[in-house]
Amino acid sequence: MAILRNLTNVTDDVSSRKVDLRAFEKRAGVRFHSLNLLNQAFSHRSFANESTGTIENNERLEFLGDSVLGLVVAEYLYETLSDRPEGDLARIKSYVVSEESLAEIAHELGVERFVLVGKGEESSGGRQKKAILADVLEAIIGALFLDSGFRAARTFVLRWIRPQIETVLQNKHRKDYKTLLQEFVQKQYKSYPRYHLEKRTGPDHDRTFWMNVSVNDKTFGPGKGKNKKEAEQSAARAAYRALAER
Repeated sequence: MAILRNLTNVTDDVSSRKVDLRAFEKRAGVRFHSLNLLNQAFSHRSFANESTGTIENNERLEFLGDSVLGLVVAEYLYETLSDRPEGDLARIKSYVVSEESLAEIAHELGVERFVLVGKGEESSGGRQKKAILADVLEAIIGALFLDSGFRAARTFVLRWIRPQIETVLQNKHRKDYKTLLQEFVQKQYKSYPRYHLEKRTGPDHDRTFWMNVSVNDKTFGPGKGKNKKEAEQSAARAAYRALAER
């Protein structure tokens, strides 16, 4: 049963987006009662800030969707992997609900074609940014929960998240080297890795970050990435491979 709601229009004329939104529904295998809710899920803060009308961004829906996603994945792992300890379930869950995993699903759904971003974000490639795509996917989950209830949201999540879970179970996923390195360093040296920004390069709209990581008085890197998180992962990968896989 759909949850009762009192929502204002997300855009002044959502009908102009109807064809696109219905195309997304077909691709995603969902059907919204309220296209306004779905459109709000695609509305990034930068778009809402630059619009002249009263437009809600997707951040509240993202907050809700994050919780629904976490519950669905936790329940599924608990029920299907009854022989796995809590630590394994937590590691699997941490990957499948990560920005990396959600952005991959968003790409499969073609979310970048439908997301609404401001001119600044558009010019800097915002609709391709992993963080924005992952946030939109969570907002869609939150919107579907409000629109059609938990069962519909659960069905949608599992349809698209199961392949990510299988990838992890087959050990074919992209590793979270920061976590792996931290666990290794804690166990071996009773300390923690320390990350340092070496430099930034490129213009403001296309930055590249370079990070080093220090472990037990040794420095590894630099790793590079389009943001600090990616650069830290790159540096952590170099350190982990040098220390734990030698």
